[in-house]
Amino acid sequence: MPEDSNPRRASLVLPIILITFGVLFLVHNWRPAFDPWSVLLDYWPLILVFVGLGMIYDNFQRSRNPNPRSGISVGSTVGILAFVLVLVLLLWHGRGVARRHGFSSRESHTSQTVDLQGAKSARAKLEMGAGELTISSDSAHALDADFRFTGSFDEPRVDYHVTDGVGQITISQGSHPVHFGNSRNEWNLRFGKDLPLELGVEMGAGQGNLDFRDIPLTRLDLHLGAGQVDVDLTGDRKADLTADIEGGVGQANIRLPKKIGVIAQASGGIGSISTHGFKEEGGSYTNEAYGKSPTTIHLKVSGGIGEIVLNQEP
Repeated sequence: MPEDSNPRRASLVLPIILITFGVLFLVHNWRPAFDPWSVLLDYWPLILVFVGLGMIYDNFQRSRNPNPRSGISVGSTVGILAFVLVLVLLLWHGRGVARRHGFSSRESHTSQTVDLQGAKSARAKLEMGAGELTISSDSAHALDADFRFTGSFDEPRVDYHVTDGVGQITISQGSHPVHFGNSRNEWNLRFGKDLPLELGVEMGAGQGNLDFRDIPLTRLDLHLGAGQVDVDLTGDRKADLTADIEGGVGQANIRLPKKIGVIAQASGGIGSISTHGFKEEGGSYTNEAYGKSPTTIHLKVSGGIGEIVLNQEP
């Protein structure tokens, strides 16, 4: 029988990828603080670069030697091994950076109380890169703040001063580009029930659980890059409320009152808009109480990719 004039060459790319990911999963199961996935998400395209260069080398070698002996594809194999080496170096470098800067997966917990100091109303600005934000209304002060975070995030800074009877609250936080270990960042903020509040929130990514039922909120500006936000605007409102909610990628669930007039403008980009208890009129959504109640909620919701849900309370 004649020999094959063009013997096949085996590729070790897929086996090496499977072995590498298997090892990462095993190490993560044994040591949950080991978290390589953020590095993989950032640098996985290097697989395409290294393996592509290796395939170019293999094709060049085949053009020079049309009748090679059977064996492995040297170029693509070396390429995937180079990716594994770079991945190990990145993980090790990140671990070294974490050690030098004191990063760890250990959780920190801090609390802070802000007294009124004569304020008759408040303006608050929240700047949160990523994490989970919870807002409620069970504080006897201007603000009770509770923070839980790991070493990937700095301790949140709370600044407060009073100007002409208006309390100015600013909460901000730094973060680090390298996230090794279990990353956690939770803000639990409790505002006062009797202090009129204007609130601005800048949140990069994460989840927001914002309950304003008993907060005398007069203005809300919420900007969420990616994630999900649940906003409750029900409750008795003694003053008009203007709310502007903007999300990039994700879902916005907004609960609205039945006895207080609501007019909402919603645009979902390429996402969807769902309403329950509202009628559409001239591009706006209104409830039965709109134009009849002494106060009104003016709502504007926009999202890039995702879903917007407007729910009226029963």
